[in-house]
Amino acid sequence: MNLNNLLTNAIEAAEAACLDILEVYNTADFQEERKGDQSPLTLADKRSHATIAGILASTNLPVLSEEGKTIPYEIRKNWEYFWMVDPLDGTKEFIKRNGEFTVNIALIHNQEPILGVVAIPVTNQVFYAVKNQGAFIKENQLTRKLAYRPSVDLSKPGVRVVASRSHIDLETQAFVNKLNEPQLVSKGSSLKFLLVAEGAADVYPRFAPTMEWDTAAAHAIVNEVGYRVLQKDSDKPVQYNKPDLLNPFFICIA
Repeated sequence: MNLNNLLTNAIEAAEAACLDILEVYNTADFQEERKGDQSPLTLADKRSHATIAGILASTNLPVLSEEGKTIPYEIRKNWEYFWMVDPLDGTKEFIKRNGEFTVNIALIHNQEPILGVVAIPVTNQVFYAVKNQGAFIKENQLTRKLAYRPSVDLSKPGVRVVASRSHIDLETQAFVNKLNEPQLVSKGSSLKFLLVAEGAADVYPRFAPTMEWDTAAAHAIVNEVGYRVLQKDSDKPVQYNKPDLLNPFFICIA
């Protein structure tokens, strides 16, 4: 399994999907629909999914995508390697036209994300990582390695917490209340993890529902800067390809 070749495939797929998304973003009609769970779906989601699935087909690995067909656990439990894809993470942000949406592609091996690509269409940035090779950001045709983050002392004043300023849930508020003069920073979609990866935030508690495809790619990236994505009240990492694809509540911390 040549991970660097697979990384090239994933970056190609993510960048092509970004172009599809921006093409729709710059139109007046997103052709918005509602899925069974009442979450929004746009033409951009569909086009991004088709592009990514088409490019990743050359790898001969299964693809589990938010916008793809539901694949029973009885089938996917036997997958040693597979792609976990969110073709447009942050569809609500896309509809609001606030730019805070991403394309997420991860390679999962035995329930762990070992490769991750998160692309930001509006800024033309691509974050990526391969296990034990570091994390990188590609922007303006230049690539730089993200710094390894030291462990965070949550008892110090001014800890920067990724949390909504406008609608914070009770459990997150309780977490924040225990800190000393915390600073709240907020973004949509996988950009929350990228704030941590870039050093713009120190800790990301997520005590609200997310799906595996929401987190897998960014999980691989933050792992490579010294962070862990741990299940709430546990030292166990969030795992992937579970029977239920809903994530447990978690905290991203060094």
